[in-house]
Amino acid sequence: MEDRIEAAEVQIAHLERNVEDLSEVVARQSAEIAQLRRRVEMLLEREADREAEGVAVLADQRPPHY
Repeated sequence: MEDRIEAAEVQIAHLERNVEDLSEVVARQSAEIAQLRRRVEMLLEREADREAEGVAVLADQRPPHY
């Protein structure tokens, strides 16, 4: 009976560590996602400003060999 309790306690300790590790990963990913969203928003605003100024987007121009 003692061995089973000790084995269960060891398993619980490992599971708690796994939960902590995963929580740290989720927190880092959340921060990275927030940063990427800010960058995408900045790029979208920059592109909108260029379009408003009438600057031709390179993707919309015909290649010179046509």
